[in-house]
Amino acid sequence: MSATTDAPDESLDPAPGEWAAFRAQGHRMLDDMLDYVEHIRERPVWQTIPHEVRASINEPFPVSANPLAEVYDVFLNKILPYTVGNVHPGFMGWVHGGGTPVGMLADLLASGLNANLGGRDQMPVELERQVACWMRDLFGFPEGASGLFVTGTSMANLMGLLIARRALLGSAVRTDGLGIEGTKLVAYASTAAHGCLARAMDFAGLGTAALHLIAVNDQYQIDTAALEATLAADRAAGLHPFLITGSAGTVDVGAIDDLSALAEIARRESLWFHVDGAYGALGILAPEIAPRLRGIECADSLAFDFHKWGQVPYDAGFLLVRDSTQHLDAFAAPAAYLRREARGLAGGSPWPCDLGPDLSRRFRALATWFTLKVYGGTKLGCVISETCRLARYLGAAVDACSTLERLAPVSLNVVCFRFRCDDPDRDADQMDQMNAAIVADLQESGIAAPSTTILHNRLAIRVAIVNHRTRSQDLDALIAGVLSLGAARLASRLDSRLDSSSGVKKHATGINTTAPRDGPFDAPLLCG
Repeated sequence: MSATTDAPDESLDPAPGEWAAFRAQGHRMLDDMLDYVEHIRERPVWQTIPHEVRASINEPFPVSANPLAEVYDVFLNKILPYTVGNVHPGFMGWVHGGGTPVGMLADLLASGLNANLGGRDQMPVELERQVACWMRDLFGFPEGASGLFVTGTSMANLMGLLIARRALLGSAVRTDGLGIEGTKLVAYASTAAHGCLARAMDFAGLGTAALHLIAVNDQYQIDTAALEATLAADRAAGLHPFLITGSAGTVDVGAIDDLSALAEIARRESLWFHVDGAYGALGILAPEIAPRLRGIECADSLAFDFHKWGQVPYDAGFLLVRDSTQHLDAFAAPAAYLRREARGLAGGSPWPCDLGPDLSRRFRALATWFTLKVYGGTKLGCVISETCRLARYLGAAVDACSTLERLAPVSLNVVCFRFRCDDPDRDADQMDQMNAAIVADLQESGIAAPSTTILHNRLAIRVAIVNHRTRSQDLDALIAGVLSLGAARLASRLDSRLDSSSGVKKHATGINTTAPRDGPFDAPLLCG
């Protein structure tokens, strides 16, 4: 018998004798990321990607191997400095959580396990079920409720809609489609609701026009009287209302709908009641916010994100459903290659893939479990409360400054305002353009990163305070930056007028975007 030789080792693990060097490189990478978070204040919030950096990664497909240290060096110098910046306390533009060192380590562990949470009998699935039980109890849902981790609330909102559709139309909708009755379905949300609700209607085959948007009151909550009137008119027109979505923390201003009133309307009208609680739902951890969420326990389905106010690393969305049977009926799809057994690895039915569209699922639950266990609900509630206190602080600073104008109530942690001037030659559109330019200038300064939105047809500077690292001095820097940049733009406009009228060249003073030591009330002479 001739001797045989093994094929070359094609494993992707380090070769024997190379583990020590790999381990050292891994420790350096972990230390660098911990240093990044520890010293995040020393970095700009965001910075423009230089053309040469953007172009440098445009290269052919890597056929040959490259040393890990060299690849990491590219990351360190060309990727890490040019991210969106939501780890930074000055990131205030969108509702992004800041993440935590604990979550970072948990994600490392999850990647090491590389568990597929589509199903099968394994502890990672049990951990996801445990988090679902915690959320069931936290939000006052019944014993038979079910929950599932998803990418984010956009997906969870779509899934809630699909469950509601299946609950109304029965199993035939999954085999035969909507049918005639399905074409008459209409759903309801406020004009302040997130745009993903309209996309969900599109994806579900109902069409965006079937989402009837209801006006809001002066607190940006859905007008329940207008909702009831629209429901009656739609029924009279032969349409079939089936879903009401309430918002717990609207995207523009952070308003919370009257969830108890919506729950009562849904009950009376025999409609599915869904709550989009993308970030606001976790306000239930904060004692002063929880009463404002009364009625959320009546929802048939609730969508929210742990990666916002919960500070869990992206992505960690969640869907909670009151009736697990209805949840299963909407998604379960048995297949021979997914056969369930009473024992062995194929046990543990029902599987998570029976509760949603994904068979391949990462271990999202681990970072959430670590975050909840290590910090606890009380601490996370305090973080949430602090972001709201900071929003009130910023709102007061805006109100105290005649050069700024607040454009909406400060409901939770979002403040909308604008820079103003009494320039008779500057119309409303020009004011919008100037405020948009101030926001871009501020982002490019690296000091703070707010965003913009439109309220009452006017552009607003929007500040969403979500990061647990944000402090009052960060808001002072934001105000100082807005005032200084706005003053510089006004001066520049005045210079151009003087140039054109007298031919004398004027120079605007330099922009000072340093936060005043004594708070926002001292910086810029425009304030007073």
